[in-house]
Parts: sequence; C-alpha cells; structure tokens
Amino acid sequence: MKITREIKTAILVIASILLFIWGYSFLKGQNLFNNHKKLYVEYENVEGLVTSAPVTISGKIIGKVNSIELSKSGKLLVELQINEDDFPISKTSVAQIYEPGPIGGKQIAIIPNYKDTNMTVDGDRLISGIKLGLTDALGQKLAPLQERLDKVLANADVLLTNVNTVLDAKTQANLKNAINELNNTLANFSKVSSNVDKILVENKDKLGSAVANLDKTTQSFAKISDDLDKANLGATVKSLEATLTNVNKIMTELESGKGSMGKLLKDEAMYANLTKASKELELLLQDVRLHPTRYVNVSVFGKKEKPYVDPVQKN
Repeated sequence: MKITREIKTAILVIASILLFIWGYSFLKGQNLFNNHKKLYVEYENVEGLVTSAPVTISGKIIGKVNSIELSKSGKLLVELQINEDDFPISKTSVAQIYEPGPIGGKQIAIIPNYKDTNMTVDGDRLISGIKLGLTDALGQKLAPLQERLDKVLANADVLLTNVNTVLDAKTQANLKNAINELNNTLANFSKVSSNVDKILVENKDKLGSAVANLDKTTQSFAKISDDLDKANLGATVKSLEATLTNVNKIMTELESGKGSMGKLLKDEAMYANLTKASKELELLLQDVRLHPTRYVNVSVFGKKEKPYVDPVQKN
C-alpha cells in the first residue's frame, strides 16, 4: 500500500500538534503519561503563593499548585496536583503554606498524619495551615516597633516645638551670656590651677617633710596600738566589768535594805535609835564640860560626892 503525500503531511501535522501539547504540558509541570491525583485546600489568605509552586513532603517535591480560585464564601480554593505513586497521604494531613527563604516564593508543605490509615483519594480536601516566614515574622515584630517609633517622633516633635517656643531671642541672649560667663569661670579656674601647681612645686620639700612626719606619726600610733594590745586591755575591761557588777550588786542590796548598811539606810527604828544615842552623847559631853567634878573627883580630905542633877536640855 502506497502512502500518499497528503497522508504523510496529515500524520506530521498531528504528530507536531501532539508534541506541542506534550511540550507545553511538560513546561507547565504536567506529564500527560503519568496518573495524577488532585487534592484541594481552602485558605483565608494565600499571599505570595502562585500556581506551579512546589508541593513538598519533608522537603521532597511530590507535586505542584495547579490552580488558585476564589470561592463564593470569600476563601481561596487551591488545587494540588499530587503524583499518586510518590507518597500516600492521609485525609487528616495538613497542607501548610510556608516560605523556604527570603528570595523564593511560598510553597506548600504537606505534614502527614502517620497514625491515620484512611488515605486520600482524588478530589479530597486537606486541612489548611500557614507558617509565618522570615519576612512575615519580621513584619509582625517591626509593627509594634514602628508604632513606638511614631510615638517617640511625635513626642520629639512636641518637645522641639516647646523648645523653640521657650528659646526666644531674649532667652538665646541669656544663654550666650551664661556660656561666656562659664568660659570666664573656666579660664579663672585654669589660672587657679596653675597657681596651685606653682605652690606645690615651691613647697615640694615642705610637703615631703610633712609626709615624712605623718609617716612617723602613723608609726608611733601603730606602736601605741601594739603596746595597748600587749597591755591585755581585754582582761582589764573584764576585771572592770566584774568590779562594776559587784558594785551594782552592793547598791542593789543597799536599796533593798539588806545587810547592816542597808538596814541603816532603810530601817527607821535604827535611825531613830542612832539619833537618840547621838543626842544622849551630846548631853553627856555637855554635862562633863559643865560639871567635871562629877566624873573626875580627887578628894584629899574625903569630901562627899555631890548629887547628880540632870543637865538642862536645850530645845
């Protein structure tokens, strides 16, 4: 059978069309000769995720994002194209959007649930999840910092406005005068410092003698301290404390009326007897002075003793 030129041309055109379709699908990440499974995930936000983004499990690419469509509920429905032969995925697995690096776009990582033995089939939906990337985390941390910076700048603006209000022409002139006075004061202080240096240079020998005398005085004090240490002041202080304790005990006994001295100080009867005895002794001495012959009588001729008469008591 002879193949005509028209049939050859038709076969070549059909083959070219099929090759073009296969090449276009291959460039899009689709292989017409492989069996693919389609899974769906619903997200609130897929910012940064584009079609043809890789789908991975533990870092291994097992598929890609086939399409992203906006549903009637306002959520985004993402279709995942999974190679069924690569890895079995359970129905409770999580499809998490993540950012692999600051330069590349976002991808979807499937976190499988190995405890679930119920595997997905074509058309099933997975649980959605979003993991913040470096850019998002940095943005969240910079947001409160930006708010604080805005407040600080606002306060600084108010402060500068108040400063400009306070620093009028008169105040600026006063500040200039104050700075000039400060410069004069520093200049005078420099002169005083120079004079002090001159005095120190001129009296260097005297200062050295004074320091030497101070050193000798310190040595003398150290020697006195050693002598006091050797004098056993601790024992002396203890002996003095014991003596004071005994004196305190004696004073306590006197206050309480114990002993002869205590009774003498506290016993009113003894005080009255002593007063009476003192009075009688005074009368006796007075009578001896006025009538000594009653007590000392030297009689040569044997005179009779005069009768005793009580002396007159003076009130």
